Order: sequence, then structure tokens, then C-alpha cells
Amino acid sequence: MHIRTLLRGAILVGLVSTVAACGGIASGDSGLFGRKRAPATDAATISKREAALDQRAKLSASTPVRKRSTIWDLFRRNENPNNTVAVNKYLWQASQDVLNFLPVQSVDPFSGVIVTGYGTPPGGGRAYRATIYVTDAALDARSLKVALATQGGPVDAATQRAVEDAILTRARQLRIQDGKL
Repeated sequence: MHIRTLLRGAILVGLVSTVAACGGIASGDSGLFGRKRAPATDAATISKREAALDQRAKLSASTPVRKRSTIWDLFRRNENPNNTVAVNKYLWQASQDVLNFLPVQSVDPFSGVIVTGYGTPPGGGRAYRATIYVTDAALDARSLKVALATQGGPVDAATQRAVEDAILTRARQLRIQDGKL
């Protein structure tokens, strides 16, 4: 019991001293640890300060404003997102090459969507339509999403996978032909 009261007293003294130490800065330097007032400045010091301020103003007016650089600028995207296309050009071109028998209804290169109408593949009897979605700038299978449908409904998963594989294969061929490996 005696140790508990001593511990409570020590905690109370610690809290009071912590609050008292913080009070000087927050309350306008009028607390327990208040600072002294700054001495009055003479006319020579004031004129030197004014001359320095004028010189800084002239210097800043003559030099262009330079953006301040930090370490976080390395991780920031600097390009304007309204002017950039964030899709893989090889996947985009391969999608149009492989599915060239389908009539294109709408194309949005900024979001990476190609919507086609119904068309019959060469040597086939069923009409298909496709929606191709290129989600990323990487030449990767995860960057390509293909939705195929017939007039009767969605197609078999194996057919859809075969079309995706054909597009990915053609995209790799285009990249090799481009020579920018």
C-alpha cells in the first residue's frame, strides 16, 4: 500500500512538471520558463535589414522560380495524366491484329478499352463480339482482359483463354520486331 501511494505521487509530480514545462512556449513565453524580451534595435541595424530585404527581393525577381526538389520527387509521377497513355502499345496493337475480323465500335486508348461488334472469324460459322481491356503498361498476361460473347451468350472459357494467348503471343512478336528490348 505504501509503494502504491509513492508511485501515485511520483506520477503526479511527473505530470505536473511536464505540463509546467510546456506552458512557457504555448502561452506566449509567460509561463514558468519564459524568455526575456529582445533588446531594442538601433537605426544602423534596421537600415542593414532593409537593404538585405531589398537585395533579396531584386534577386528573386531576376531569377526564375525553381521548384524545390525533395527526395519524394523521385517517387512522384511528373507527367500529366491527361496527356499520357497508360496501356501497353504491343498489347494494344496485337489485340487489333488478332481480332481484325471484328468491326471496331469504340476505341479509348486512354482507358485501354476496345469494344467490337459481331463478326465471324475466317473459317468459322459463329459470330463473336469482344471487349478488350488493357489495364497496364506492362507486357504481361495480367495486363490483358478479354471478354468474348456470341449472340447466344458468353463463350467457353477455353476459347476465351485461346484468344488471350493469341494476343499475348502476337504482342511478344511485335516487341521482338520492334527491337527495343
